[in-house]
Amino acid sequence: MRLDEHPLRRQVVGEMHLRRWPAIHAPTRILQVLRLVSPEERAGQRAMLENLPIGGRLNQSDNPRHAEGELGPGISFVWEQHSEACGITLFMHEPHADPAQALAWIERFPGQAIRATRIHVVENQAQARDLLPQMGFVGSDLVSCMIGVSGVRLWSDFRIGAEGLGIALVSANGAAPADLARLLQRFQELGNYRNLALMGLPMAQAYWPRLDAAEATLRELAADVANPDTTDDALLERVSVLSLDLMSLSTETHYRMSATAAYAQLVEERLAGLMPRAIPGHPSLEDFTQRRLLPAIRTTQAYSRRLEDLTQRAAHFTSLLRTRVETRIENQNGRLLRSMERSSSLQLRLQQLVEGLSVVALSYYGISLIGYMLKAAEHRFEHFPAAEIMGVMVPLVVVGMWMGLHRMKARVLGEH
Repeated sequence: MRLDEHPLRRQVVGEMHLRRWPAIHAPTRILQVLRLVSPEERAGQRAMLENLPIGGRLNQSDNPRHAEGELGPGISFVWEQHSEACGITLFMHEPHADPAQALAWIERFPGQAIRATRIHVVENQAQARDLLPQMGFVGSDLVSCMIGVSGVRLWSDFRIGAEGLGIALVSANGAAPADLARLLQRFQELGNYRNLALMGLPMAQAYWPRLDAAEATLRELAADVANPDTTDDALLERVSVLSLDLMSLSTETHYRMSATAAYAQLVEERLAGLMPRAIPGHPSLEDFTQRRLLPAIRTTQAYSRRLEDLTQRAAHFTSLLRTRVETRIENQNGRLLRSMERSSSLQLRLQQLVEGLSVVALSYYGISLIGYMLKAAEHRFEHFPAAEIMGVMVPLVVVGMWMGLHRMKARVLGEH
């Protein structure tokens, strides 16, 4: 059939077949190294896969995040790429297989190892008891339990040995090779995700004092708000510096804290899938994981919650302070408006007074001019009533001047 395939179809289908280990037949030795790699180092990882030791062979794969192949007689490998790490696993199926060349090849891989383990898989518990003294386990830390439904037993103290490797001993006890491979892969994923999750703990512990300092600053700011000697500008500057510091903390730690929470969820899922069953006299895998991992996860969660709480409190304080400043500015504006209103009222009264004086002055000059005219007429004509006419003209001139000024004032105000 001719299909118009979605570009992601084969990638999403390939995801369902990733990270599968080959079937494991006891006895087998498994060595796995998980490295944190930067984006620049990922290309180096791929280059190592194309430069296998002499006698090695890489099987074809369409998925760039998964590869497998052989490194010589009785030695196979699986390489996996995770979101921030890459892991490579060696399977030494034959007891006398020489892994020296393969180990030298693995050591050249770029990246920093976050976990490296060696698992010895034997057929039954009798063989496991014979090997136990050679494992170098610390008796007080030895974890042993049954995992899965097929009766597989596990021993490990989860410590880093002299070779820099964690050691585990597994008794297959008749488990089917495919079931054994799934169990051990799940066990390794549990340990890998556990270490990746625990990376958030040192960061939370290192940044915790900065949260203490931020909380102390918030308390000081709350106290200074009631201090009349502290200006709003000084408070705003300090709370802005605090907000920037909290933002910087969130930027620096958010990814790691979020990754820690995601890895912790994966640890819980892998632990549930292993179905560990306790053996009298030994702590089980579930006891070990919960006793060591859960307190660390709770610490990182407490750090994230506290950082979020401080950020919200700082934002709330900033909002309150801005409201206070805005209220103070509004009060100042109100007082200014009232002052301007009083000034305008005073100016209006002064203007009215000036208008009244202007009417008087103009009327005086107008009556004076009329008086000169009437005196001239009085000299010209005998018995001319100049004084009576001037007395009658005084109110008429005053009223006329007042009406004329108001008419001119109304015209000027009407134009503007």
